Amino acid sequence: MLVLSRKINESIIIGENIEIKVLSIDGDQVKLGIVAPKNVKVHRSEVYEAIQEQNKAALNINADIIKKLKKNLE
Repeated sequence: MLVLSRKINESIIIGENIEIKVLSIDGDQVKLGIVAPKNVKVHRSEVYEAIQEQNKAALNINADIIKKLKKNLE
C-alpha cells in the first residue's frame, strides 16, 4: 500500500487519466473529488461490496433456475 499525505487542493494521479483531489477536510472527514474517464467505474467500497453480493445472489438464482429447467426437461 502506498501512503501519501495531501493538503486541501492537492491531488494524486493514478495512471495517465485518473486524478484524486482533496476538496475539504472537516474533522475526521475528508471530501475527495475524482476525475476519471466515463468507462472507469468509481464506487465507495461499501457500494462496491453490495454490488458484488447482488451479483453473487443473481448467479445463485440463475443456477437454481437452470437446475429446475433441466429436471423439467428430463
